[in-house]
Amino acid sequence: MIRTRALTRFFLLLSALFAAGASMAQQGMENIIQINGVVMTADSLRAVPGATVLVKNQNRGVEAEYTGVFSIVCYKGDTLEFSSIGYRSKEFVVPRNIEGQYYSLIQLMVQDTFYLPETIIRPLPSKEAFDYAFKYWNIPNDQYELARRNTDAYLLRMLAYTMPIDGREAQARQLAKQANEAVYYMQRPPMNIFNPIAWGEFIQSWKRGDYRKKNNPYRSQN
Repeated sequence: MIRTRALTRFFLLLSALFAAGASMAQQGMENIIQINGVVMTADSLRAVPGATVLVKNQNRGVEAEYTGVFSIVCYKGDTLEFSSIGYRSKEFVVPRNIEGQYYSLIQLMVQDTFYLPETIIRPLPSKEAFDYAFKYWNIPNDQYELARRNTDAYLLRMLAYTMPIDGREAQARQLAKQANEAVYYMQRPPMNIFNPIAWGEFIQSWKRGDYRKKNNPYRSQN
């Protein structure tokens, strides 16, 4: 009898624990919310691209798209921090009494002014120091100069000559070769040795002296 009562109490306690766990899990799921929104400027209602949306004190967040649209999942009652370069940071507290798991938000941000530290530019102490600096100082190239050098026509031609052909070019060459061979299928291709036009060009070149030693670039100049 005592053992039966103990087992009954144990099962009742276990059922209560399962019910409490299920209730807490249900409450946890109900507190999760997905916030979809857009970050815009307060004066002109333009999108703020690349704005950062962080959940405060949780070290996680998302980055808005180029159109300012973002989507983030958090808990009801969390605080969202909006920040972007050139704008003042904003915070938004997610209400706890929101019904459902979805919420739409339009966050407006105000432009801010950044003041750079003061910079003093002084001349070189002497003419000799200026001449030395002008002659020996190595000033790094800017982005424009790097782009100009990388798009130089001579450099691009040199790279084109040394670059191997890709699969598309290899396929085109093979198809052209097959098409040329198909023209003379089942017959002997013509030979230029019996071509009177080729012979005429050869005779004219011989008369002009194209094959003389001093005009032939392919022969050694001994």
